[in-house]
Amino acid sequence: MRITEKGTNMEITDGIKDYLYKKLAHLKKFISSPDDSALCEVELGKVNKHHKNGDVFRAEINLSVAGQNFRAVSETDDLLASIDIAKDEMVEELKSSKDKKISAIRRGGAKAKSNVEKNY
Repeated sequence: MRITEKGTNMEITDGIKDYLYKKLAHLKKFISSPDDSALCEVELGKVNKHHKNGDVFRAEINLSVAGQNFRAVSETDDLLASIDIAKDEMVEELKSSKDKKISAIRRGGAKAKSNVEKNY
């Protein structure tokens, strides 16, 4: 998985990058693409330069895998918490997509089985 990061209204330090890459490594087990065709674009930053309190930090994760696009956004008062929440949202989206694929396959199999039973 290729990861690109962008900082908006702030600079991304090495510590933040290490934390981000550690959290995004968790997404690899949900991606069935064996090669590096998956692209993960991450935007971290402050909402505005003049905010001092409230939901100041923003984390946005855009993931493109095999023609599908997934997106998760989080705004909190802590950058690391924003990263965690966005990662958790992305995991839920990936799980939901996987469940939809599996249930579609099962429905198709059940329909084919019922057609075969009707013919006998």
